[in-house]
This record gives sequence, structure tokens and C-alpha cells, in this order.
Amino acid sequence: MFTGIIESLGDVKELYESGTNKTFWIESPLSHSFTIDQSVAHDGVCLTVEEVRENRHRVTAVLETLEKSALQQWAIGKSVNLEQSLLPSKRLDGHFVQGHVDTTGNCEKIKDRNGSHEFTFSFPKKFAPLVIEKGSISLNGISLTIFDVKKNSFKVAIIPYTFEHTNLRSLREGDSVNLEFDMIGKYIVRNAGFIH
Repeated sequence: MFTGIIESLGDVKELYESGTNKTFWIESPLSHSFTIDQSVAHDGVCLTVEEVRENRHRVTAVLETLEKSALQQWAIGKSVNLEQSLLPSKRLDGHFVQGHVDTTGNCEKIKDRNGSHEFTFSFPKKFAPLVIEKGSISLNGISLTIFDVKKNSFKVAIIPYTFEHTNLRSLREGDSVNLEFDMIGKYIVRNAGFIH
């Protein structure tokens, strides 16, 4: 379980394919403190640390993860948002994020608002019941509040701190992002029969 509050950025330094899996070596200021079997959110995707070497750690994404996330597009040099799992004694500054990405979204527009940035994202229409005005969403692992909700798009406003300390600063129009919809909302919507 995560909060969507990013702790650090990492960079993809190596990647390997084995069958339908992809393995990544990530370099970050946090890597040296990770332990084997630890769950770490990478752009919002919960991956298990398999090996640690000084300032790098290794993780593997299986086919299910690759098909539902933007990890299949990762390349060497890609900047990645990192967050360690929630401690029971820690404040929940974001919202409950499982690290189980539901789908990808597309960055449609970026506006500089002279002090903040406004991003517009599109998403598959079948997830529309999970996207509500002023609701929470995990976008590349970042807990954000959405607004200006349309049938298959929404906007987020990004404060300077978040822009500077996450990989949103390197996002370009047309790029894919990982989306995880609010867990509580998913249970409510499923119970109401909207999503099966």
C-alpha cells in the first residue's frame, strides 16, 4: 500500500527481456536502502526488489503488468517516480494507492499557468464511472486531485514542488502515463454493477 507521495526519482540504467518479462536496473538515491523482496512503486506500479547493488536495484515486470501499464515503453534513461510502501505510523498525505495500475492514459495538453502547470489526460471510456470531479487518482504513482472531468478526459493542476520533484517535468504531449483509480471508488462502482 502506498500514498502517492513520491519520495525520489530514479533512472532506468539497463533493461533486459526474457520471454514475456522485462527486467530493469534502476539507479536512485534510495536504491541502496532497499531490501530484497521489498515492494516499491515505480511510476505507480508495485514491483518487487530482486537485487540491490550500491545505488541501483533490479525489478522485473511480467506480461500482465506490461500490458496494463506504460512500462512496456520504458527505455534506458527513462526517469521514474519512486515510493516505498506505507508505514502504519506515517501520515497519509495522499490517498490509498495499491500500486496495481488499471490502465494507461494519454497526455493530451500541457499548459504553463505562470506558477503552476495544468495537464489534460485522456483515458479509456469504460473507466468513466471511476473518474469524478475533485476525486483522487494515482498518475505515474502521484496522488492527484482531478477536475474538469469529461467523458474520457480530466485535468490536474500541478504545484511547482510536485513538478520539480517528479517525472511530470519531463512529460510531453502524446506520452502515456500509468493510471490507478481510487480503490474505494472501484468497490462502490463494482457493487453498483457498472464495472464487471
